[in-house]
Amino acid sequence: MEDVFIIRGGKPLKGEVLLSGAKNVALKTIIAALLFDSKVVLKNIPRISDVFELVHLIKKLGVWAEFIDQNTLEIDNSALQNNKVDLLHASKIRASFLLFAPLLHRVGECFIPNPGGCRIGERPINRIIDGMKELGISVEYDSNTGYYFAKMKDGPKRGYSFPKSTHTGTELLILLSVFGRGKILLENAAQEPEIDELIEFLNQAGARIERHGRKIAISGVKKLVQVKPYKIHSDRNEAITFAALGVASKGDVVIKPIAPELINAFITKTKETGSGVEIISRGAVRFFYKSKIKPVDVETSIHPGFMTDWQPNWAVLMTQSTGDALIHEKVFENRFSYVKELRKLGAKIKFVNREVENPSEFYFFNHSERKRYQQAIKIHGGYPLHGGALRIADLRAGASLVLAALIAKGVSVVIGASILERGYEEVVNKILRLGGDIKKI
Repeated sequence: MEDVFIIRGGKPLKGEVLLSGAKNVALKTIIAALLFDSKVVLKNIPRISDVFELVHLIKKLGVWAEFIDQNTLEIDNSALQNNKVDLLHASKIRASFLLFAPLLHRVGECFIPNPGGCRIGERPINRIIDGMKELGISVEYDSNTGYYFAKMKDGPKRGYSFPKSTHTGTELLILLSVFGRGKILLENAAQEPEIDELIEFLNQAGARIERHGRKIAISGVKKLVQVKPYKIHSDRNEAITFAALGVASKGDVVIKPIAPELINAFITKTKETGSGVEIISRGAVRFFYKSKIKPVDVETSIHPGFMTDWQPNWAVLMTQSTGDALIHEKVFENRFSYVKELRKLGAKIKFVNREVENPSEFYFFNHSERKRYQQAIKIHGGYPLHGGALRIADLRAGASLVLAALIAKGVSVVIGASILERGYEEVVNKILRLGGDIKKI
């Protein structure tokens, strides 16, 4: 047996967790580095499989990229020449879709396959493609090959208003517009802090990008040159996983470094459960068990709301509560793969219907009246969890299954360890340092 975690649960986890760099910033800055007229040095890049896949992918395009120490990546794009992205490696990571930007700017045309990543819903690619076309880029899709062919003649122009918020779409159009003609305005743009960090990275190299709420104004520049190495921030999704683990295991965990405002929605909900939250400093937050956990409902949303990536961990926390809690998922339509797995451990969870007015406006995904959706679950807290055999279906669901196994009594086998390792660096060692009993085989 391999690609498996063996976990003996039931112990309170206590201690400090040193967070790794944010996966969703690392991937985007690596791709953005291909726009630069200089070498780029990125610090605090997590050694996770998604990063290794992307590095391998850009190497196949002719780029030189190597870790020059544990978490510092150096990139030299001067030999970039291939304009067709490898299908195999692109199919493993969603961020590969952003390669449109550097390839169009450097080569003028490119072939990009459908993006990969976890299958948590039908990603709204149409919003991204429509935005590219509004910038003046020609895009065609070949269903026989699974590739998009894009061509750019005179550089981006005009602007675009997203019909609904899209994280990846906002990032791609920023990258496409950085060398645009005149000023390009993106409206109804996503507001996630990872996007602001990408803007900061580009602006330090000479870009002229300004955010005004949900509007982003980009004034085109001639080139980008890195002046000093850029250090990316900590991963707030990793922070939430260990925060939930501290409370759910009846333990006491300090996560750092993290700016509390980046996880404010989670902090607010955790306080409502009656659990302990202490902001030790601007860069450290303590989460600890105080008394019986009260059930608290959550509804996922775009930033600054409660993140969709956090709700699987919240579900595990609510299995330890004293009553019924509801989770309503608004961002993706296939985010509950963990439910049947948690039931194997004794969790009492059922799908429920929540009627909403105008669902096509209410949900952030492309809602269809012809489909049947299961967007809400009710968790009946207070039932003890026991060990079992679990299978990870996607990254964030995987984190919740490991969390559940760590608080369950007995031994659990969690299949699909490599899926979790797509986004969590040194996860086994971090859990061991908290007193958890876990090994990978």
